[in-house]
Amino acid sequence: MLVIGLNSGHDGAIAAVKDRRVLFHLEGEKDSYPRHVKLNPMRILEVMERIGETPDVIALGGQTKERAWFSGGNPDIWTGYFDPRSVSRREGTFCGERTTIIASSHVRSHIMMAAGMAPRDDAPLRAVLVWEGQDGTFYLLDERWEIVREISVMRRPGSRYVMLFALANPVYPDHVRTAHTDDAGKLMALAGYGDPADANPNVVATVDRLLGPWESFGAKGQYKDSPVYNVGVEADVTKIAAALLQQRLFDVFARVAQEEIPAGIPLYISGGCGLNCDWNTMWRELGHFSSVFVPPCANDSGSALGTALDALHAMTGDPRVEWDVYCGLEFECDQDPDPTQWERRPLEQAALADALASGRIVAWAQGRYEMGPRALGNRSLLADASDHLMLERLNEVKQREAYRPIAPCCRIEDAGKVFDADFHDPHMLYFRMVTSPDLGAVTHVDGSARAQTVTKDSNKPLHDLLSAFAERHGVGVLCNTSLNYKRTGFINRTSDLVHYCETRGLWDMVIGDTWFQRIRSRVDWDGGFVPSRFVKRLIEQNVPEGGTVVVIAEGVDEMLELEGRRGWHFPQNEDGSHHGDFPADSEEAIAALEALREKGASHLAIPASQLWWLEFYGGLQEHLDDHYRVVVRDDGCVIFEMKGA
Repeated sequence: MLVIGLNSGHDGAIAAVKDRRVLFHLEGEKDSYPRHVKLNPMRILEVMERIGETPDVIALGGQTKERAWFSGGNPDIWTGYFDPRSVSRREGTFCGERTTIIASSHVRSHIMMAAGMAPRDDAPLRAVLVWEGQDGTFYLLDERWEIVREISVMRRPGSRYVMLFALANPVYPDHVRTAHTDDAGKLMALAGYGDPADANPNVVATVDRLLGPWESFGAKGQYKDSPVYNVGVEADVTKIAAALLQQRLFDVFARVAQEEIPAGIPLYISGGCGLNCDWNTMWRELGHFSSVFVPPCANDSGSALGTALDALHAMTGDPRVEWDVYCGLEFECDQDPDPTQWERRPLEQAALADALASGRIVAWAQGRYEMGPRALGNRSLLADASDHLMLERLNEVKQREAYRPIAPCCRIEDAGKVFDADFHDPHMLYFRMVTSPDLGAVTHVDGSARAQTVTKDSNKPLHDLLSAFAERHGVGVLCNTSLNYKRTGFINRTSDLVHYCETRGLWDMVIGDTWFQRIRSRVDWDGGFVPSRFVKRLIEQNVPEGGTVVVIAEGVDEMLELEGRRGWHFPQNEDGSHHGDFPADSEEAIAALEALREKGASHLAIPASQLWWLEFYGGLQEHLDDHYRVVVRDDGCVIFEMKGA
């Protein structure tokens, strides 16, 4: 039996299930489309071309019409959003062939997605928690997967969570009642900086209001008396409020679970709140349930699959399927990287491990992309996890806020060496505490990490790389963050990947078993190749206060605005301004540099985009090696101390 599931709304997606195995799960946002976009016709065509047959069942997920254009009548699309028992079925045709058409509500798609993807068990009763932007309810399922009880806890729990972010952020106007969906992850990161115990009565009162009845929730402007109102998302009071809200919101649901749900039954979690690793860990540690399962597509991205599994249940009485998280599309090589810009070489795990250890950031694309929003080693940026500076660099590349953490991927053999727990978490859904002092880039401010553990079975290419890294550099742990433009889904074609690397200052990309290395050449600063603030930060961290740094900055004055240090252009005019012409040869370059040393320059900084100097002026390279000491050699900048070798 072939079942096609469709979610046409927010986080639109299409899923194909045949003979109880998930064949494809394609989300509208993947391939660099905007985050949370609706399902587009290309995704439908891509699935139908690949399966090559008429579906036996087409499953449609219910939604609610957008109020922006709808102003009356029936707001529901198909079976609507909320009714957990709403299922319709009729016989129809698809491309002239007979097929069964089944529609069920959005909330029901969450329920059946979690139930159908969960590990098989023989429990006579199972609890499904759906907590997301709209619904916050426990549903008890019997052995026939029928809903036998609903326990409503809170309307719109997710909306309350992101509302705190909007409350603190001056960008949001007073009339809003919630914030952008992406802000949930930002608030989760901020909560790690706060301690609920530090909340004063006014902060507690704000959180109490945010947890009150939705009818009295109010717009942002009604919270002007709150100490969080427009104070800024990085203010200490915001972080404390985030930590308190996160704890209190969980406590509300946990209390209901302990009072209303029999102990010792499995818990399945669905909805966008299922991506909060803190809460998932709390559910496991609560001890009330025999097991806790969270799917990797817990948010609306999994609704298409949930609708397909609900249709499978309607047809057979059983929603359970076999699935692999890597069920997206293969990487599309739509063009060859320019050979004058990129050198092609076979992938050598040991050499790549050494490149990572030296500070390089690698764009890594393998096989089919992941189901759900998290990169799990097939569409990832990989980097050394040992230095906290790498966290800053990756957030620069990702164009993210500096307070947001970077997750690690860890070879399962090494998990117990660097974390307080070595359980297998292939989908990066739980937190654990870091016990090693050598993982600065992936250790959040509260000492935690959202680690993906990797086995040979779960992801062999990534496991092989981690093993090579462990063999040569101590432990198989790397930074692992998603390979995507800001607010878009994963990159899935060569043309986008090349553009991404060339505009974000990345020198290495691996596609399958081919390693492309950037040929170091002169790059226009306007392309954003190496962010000025990153080079400045490197200089300030490696040059003593009072030092004078000669910077090959191609006239970018911002590069010379150093705190506690002087910055000089190279080459420069007598008045210190940038000299527009380049030295005629190595001898002239050396003479100009030595003249600046005689004037008092103590260091020379060469950003990565200017390393072509060392290739073009070979004599200058020899002079630097013979007379100066390297202070730092980073993928973004090389700094020499001009005191002699």
